[in-house]
Amino acid sequence: GLALGLWRRQAALAAAREDEEEKELRQRFMAPPVSGLRELRRRRRELRSRMELLIMETQAEVCRALTALDPGASFAVDSWERKEGGGGISCVLQDGEVFEKAGVNVSVVSGLLSEEAARQMRSRGKSLKAKDGKLPFCAMGVSSVIHPKNPHVPTMHFNYRYFEIEEADGTKQWWFGGGTDLTPTYLNEEDAVHFHKTLKEACDKHDPKLYPKYKKWCDDYFYIKHRGERRGIGGIFFDDMDSPSKEEVFQFVKSCAKAVVPCYIPIVKKHCRDSFTPEEKLWQQLRRGRYVEFNLVYDRGTKFGLLTPGSRIESILMSLPLTARWEYMHTPLESSKEAEILEVLRNPKDWVH
Repeated sequence: GLALGLWRRQAALAAAREDEEEKELRQRFMAPPVSGLRELRRRRRELRSRMELLIMETQAEVCRALTALDPGASFAVDSWERKEGGGGISCVLQDGEVFEKAGVNVSVVSGLLSEEAARQMRSRGKSLKAKDGKLPFCAMGVSSVIHPKNPHVPTMHFNYRYFEIEEADGTKQWWFGGGTDLTPTYLNEEDAVHFHKTLKEACDKHDPKLYPKYKKWCDDYFYIKHRGERRGIGGIFFDDMDSPSKEEVFQFVKSCAKAVVPCYIPIVKKHCRDSFTPEEKLWQQLRRGRYVEFNLVYDRGTKFGLLTPGSRIESILMSLPLTARWEYMHTPLESSKEAEILEVLRNPKDWVH
């Protein structure tokens, strides 16, 4: 009887502890996780669960940091389900005083890879052996684009994701991808240095070779070929990262995700009250047009989303600004502030040495 009483008391304590933990997690996130808290806790040692918790935490951290700078505005939180498997949480702020549009999305999806998506992956050198033409996959990530109102505050984008595919013989291929990059309307060297240094510190904790490699990858990836210029002043970008080990890559991705707020928020704080002219606002609109061109023509994530059956178009196109402009044959004056940023977009700089 004594042992049973003790066991009951311990079970009640464990249940109370679990409830407490659940409450705390709920408060930490913007919405309940796609996989459910119980399921995540049950599989908490598995990397998939730890990655889902990381993307949920990153979403909440970034949303809170942005809301603190734009207190009159609030995020619309939209949880959605995908009938083929999984779902996501879209947090979007529109028409604030500081941010014209800011979106921070989480998605956790699973199902069968579409032929078109598999073809896209094979073109990157992945040998995917399908079973009866079917490739079960699981993908999750956090993705964000922030378009501020003030032309002196840069646009920022980040994305961190994990992908897993099960082949015909049951072996699993997995990889991580992601990055963080900055798109200013006007060049501020001090901001560029701060942004790149913060990302470099996050990379250097793991391997000093990573930052230069991923900085170059970022400059090459965000290239608007038909314009001969980069989308912005870069940052870091990587894909198909599957070594040295799952745990080491996960820890690296975690460091990068934790660097998002410190690399960007100080820049917003510094410039969100700067005065600007109608001409500067016009230039920002033209640069936004370039942003749209890259995202719709070249961005791999956008393409993958548009090719995935049952994907949520509103969340995929969240990266597009509320406003943008295209003018025929617009050329800035020589040696103007507008020409200065174009020079850097055509010839990327090393910001940290």
